[in-house]
Amino acid sequence: MAIILHLETATTVCSVALSDNGILLMEKTVEEPREHAKMLTVTIDDLLKQCGYIYGQLDAISVSKGPGSYTGLRIGVATAKGLCFALDKPLLATGTLYSMAECAKQQLVKSGKAIHDKLLFCPMIDARRMEVYSAVFNSGLQEVGSVNALILQDNSFDKWKDCELVFFGDGAEKYKDLISKKINAFFFSDFRLSAEGLISRSEELYIQNAFEDVAYFEPYYLKDFVAGPAKKQS
Repeated sequence: MAIILHLETATTVCSVALSDNGILLMEKTVEEPREHAKMLTVTIDDLLKQCGYIYGQLDAISVSKGPGSYTGLRIGVATAKGLCFALDKPLLATGTLYSMAECAKQQLVKSGKAIHDKLLFCPMIDARRMEVYSAVFNSGLQEVGSVNALILQDNSFDKWKDCELVFFGDGAEKYKDLISKKINAFFFSDFRLSAEGLISRSEELYIQNAFEDVAYFEPYYLKDFVAGPAKKQS
């Protein structure tokens, strides 16, 4: 039985969750862009207090490893590593796009949508202009289209035209007007990312003792950071 704290900061969402033996105890999400540094530790404290736990009772820390926002990922991973060092607990890391697919599947099941063998999950994180971080997962959440930085084109997903594709995430909106009419697409506009999407995979990793090296672990940025033009000093 493992008590695991989960941190999701890879996008504009700052979310934390606590699980016991793979079961969600509580989740708290703050949707305030660029406020991760201010809100993350406060939200963790509030979550643990409301659940009646203290930091010493945690068995592991789980974090969304990317791809996603450079700043968000750095804050989440730095916080997770800090907790692991301070508490002498192991670190677990799950890909953000997988976590998104897990969330989408859970939410669609709750909404009553049938999850069939031809259904594919296509999470998208906005990466500026017409580029997104994306991957494709089947109904069992196995990766069938690898994680990549994709410049969207009308035929980007034509290879899966015989399937029903579910598009979601903050990068999906800009694909609506571009998508090929050959694709059977469903745009999941009510999708909500949260740290709950980390629970299932993290529990598996914990059981397998598949821990990260806390000292050397870094976020999975996928692309090198490119800074914008410097602002002129007045």
